[in-house]
Amino acid sequence: MATVPEAYHDLFEKPTIAHVTTVNPDGDRLLVNTERHRREARNAERDPHVAASMTDPDDDYRYLSVTGEVDEVTTDGAREHIDVLARRDTGDDYAVPIESERVILRIRPDDVITGQ
Repeated sequence: MATVPEAYHDLFEKPTIAHVTTVNPDGDRLLVNTERHRREARNAERDPHVAASMTDPDDDYRYLSVTGEVDEVTTDGAREHIDVLARRDTGDDYAVPIESERVILRIRPDDVITGQ
């Protein structure tokens, strides 16, 4: 299993946009911000291989890319977690109506690439 370098842990603490992909049956990739009913959650259940990347909002040339597998899908703490993320990014709780159920996809990193 790969590890995220300590020097990049701060990207998980600031309002960074992360891009997560799953594999559609036809092979297309898509971005993830998920609820149970959304395609990305359904894709991860079918094929757990995913990739995520994020660019430092303070330095466009500093990035982190992780590929791995979803090794757990859980609802435990997922609703609270989306509020934490929303408050970090906007200062307010998550304001979008939840249509189904929030889920957290826990991804085991298999490969980590960093830039700059």
